[in-house]
Amino acid sequence: MGRSHQSGWIMLRGKRWYGYYRKQVIDPETETVRVSKVPVRLGLKSQMTKAAARDALHKEIAKQTGQITDGRILKDGTVTFEWFVRNRYFPLREGDWRTETAKEKKAQIEIDLIAKFGSERIESLEKFALQTHLNDLALRYSQDRVKQARSYLKSIFDEAIEQEFLVKDPSRKVKIPKNLRPKDKRILTWEELRAVLAQAPWRDRLVLMLDMTDALRPSELFALRWRSFDDVSTLSITETVYRREIRPFGKTPGSMTKVHLPDGLAEELRQWKLECKKASCKIPSCQKLAHKMSSPDDFIFPNADGGFLDTANYRTRVLQPIADDLEIPKLNFQILRRTIATRAQKLGSVKDIQSHLRHSRADTTANEYMQELPESVQQMVGTVYAMLTEATTPQQQIM
Repeated sequence: MGRSHQSGWIMLRGKRWYGYYRKQVIDPETETVRVSKVPVRLGLKSQMTKAAARDALHKEIAKQTGQITDGRILKDGTVTFEWFVRNRYFPLREGDWRTETAKEKKAQIEIDLIAKFGSERIESLEKFALQTHLNDLALRYSQDRVKQARSYLKSIFDEAIEQEFLVKDPSRKVKIPKNLRPKDKRILTWEELRAVLAQAPWRDRLVLMLDMTDALRPSELFALRWRSFDDVSTLSITETVYRREIRPFGKTPGSMTKVHLPDGLAEELRQWKLECKKASCKIPSCQKLAHKMSSPDDFIFPNADGGFLDTANYRTRVLQPIADDLEIPKLNFQILRRTIATRAQKLGSVKDIQSHLRHSRADTTANEYMQELPESVQQMVGTVYAMLTEATTPQQQIM
């Protein structure tokens, strides 16, 4: 019996009518789709004819699946939020989402939205319920997660209006809560950056120098192979690491590009390649290629087994001990990228820094990465005061 066109069946058991229909569900153990028979308790035989029992079953099927017996979609207010998301929203969005990220996006919608509003009729949802739910999420989760939940809500209801399930959008005035958790805006000084490099052993110093100089994400950095390096001054980013797997694309369209190395850094990378040509077994006479880590397909910074480094392990085993030794409260790749974006304010425009970090939007660079520098603000205030009082500052003399 087809899922879209089924009418179910009824059965008299004792003195009561029961109805049954089939429904596709996801097995929680195997995560595969299977067909489940759903029983519906209808009414007593003495109070309900067979035709009335069949009509009651059809109404229940329409309520639960959003479909009437001829296969058309029922738009009379019985469609639930969960049914619409699973049957009318996900199938459309899956064409826009990469396979690797679709699972993560769908999981967040399941946890943050369907778990809360799934059984509600989609037309019964209103701004109050949506806004208070976002306010509650803001108490428990990060800024990014709350903003994503709001974005998903607006996208779902936009699609509901487009498909004529709704006339009015209940999410149109839902705002990002003011009680968001504060974001970590910590940045390091140039002295702290130099101290980190001085504290790191050769391999890790080279990893961190590449990260700081070319603003590489760890997903890009740890996926670099020797074929990515032209042995002169260019690195080609062609792969990234995501959830411990190699993928042939990056976070943004601009991520997959070539980055240029300063002469000194390129020379250090060539020296590292010579070191990788030495046998990992430490036997000078060893000729086994498997013991050498400098073939084109080998990772530039391999782990002990020759695979790519894991970002979480690197943060725990390398960055955190360096931070502890230098008494730096926190050290990770996000802080390093934020630091470089902020310290580079005096070296180029926002568009220059956006290009350097390879962000798809300039507002991400300006609002999420570039932080306020108190010394720059003080200098600006002094210059404004000098202009107003017609005094001459050292900066004006230079200009």
